[in-house]
Amino acid sequence: MLARVLAAGGVSVVFTSVVIAAVVTTVTVANQTNSTAPNAGVGSAPSQEAVSDIPPYMLVLYQRAATACPGLDWSVLAGIGKVETDHGRSTLPGVSSGENFAGAAGPMQFLAPTFDSVTSRHPMPADGASPPSRYNPVDAVYAAAYYLCDSGAPEDVYSAIFTYNHADWYVHEVLDQAAAYRSQTPTGPGDCGRVHGGDRASVVLAFACAQLGQPYVWGGDGPQVNGGWDCSGLTKAAYASIGLTLPRTAAEQYRSGPIISESALRPGDLVFYGTTDNIHHVGLYLGNSKIVNAPTFGIPVRVQDLHYPGDDYFGATSPLTASSAVSGDSAQ
Repeated sequence: MLARVLAAGGVSVVFTSVVIAAVVTTVTVANQTNSTAPNAGVGSAPSQEAVSDIPPYMLVLYQRAATACPGLDWSVLAGIGKVETDHGRSTLPGVSSGENFAGAAGPMQFLAPTFDSVTSRHPMPADGASPPSRYNPVDAVYAAAYYLCDSGAPEDVYSAIFTYNHADWYVHEVLDQAAAYRSQTPTGPGDCGRVHGGDRASVVLAFACAQLGQPYVWGGDGPQVNGGWDCSGLTKAAYASIGLTLPRTAAEQYRSGPIISESALRPGDLVFYGTTDNIHHVGLYLGNSKIVNAPTFGIPVRVQDLHYPGDDYFGATSPLTASSAVSGDSAQ
């Protein structure tokens, strides 16, 4: 239904036209005072599921609010909105009025002290309530964007969402919902500059891409630990950014599976090089036949072709499809 009236802070808002194509959004708004035109935020294009499931006003709002946290994809906010209150459509206590058993309220389920703290530190949009209200969708979604940013997003989306609600199952549910809301190219972009979004694969790749240029160090667990990365140290840390623990060496990571065919590769999967007796290298599949990896001595973390002259490509695994990952502590 394109016409939707929201009574929030005494302002009636009627949305008569919503056209979404990639990140181009047109909205006609009536009866608002002192408001700015809502522009879509930079990020992924909405999937068909997003367009059909998210109320048009909320979809535009998620896109707008994401710009308050540069680099945060709107789909993460939408994932939280879906998990918390079905985008404000839930009839449970504390959504449109009152509080739930924990004291949370509004479409993004803020505790009053947290909401007040966030809104006191950050500029709120003119088309929200005055003073800001947890029940006002504009205030609530912008406050969520600011709160995630204050908590480490977009660099560490997993931890930011965990701060929002201290449960790993919650983080996984939000990230999976965010992935469903994003229109995704199955082969992936093959370009670190085009890695966006809050789904788990994108978070893993964003971590690895943020390490581009860092030196290769044998047994390296990061520049803050021992000056750089080795191949399996990078992949282990990238997956740790979403709460999954991989073994430490390339061979152990391959054996932990699940093993997939090269034709089934998806962004975020692990690719391995070597032989049955000597798996000596691992990288992260970036899509479009590209990987991001810590290659070897004298060559920093970089993006390169999956296949190259003389390569000894061995196989691939998809840890994101595994029910759990095995831990390990020896370095390669």
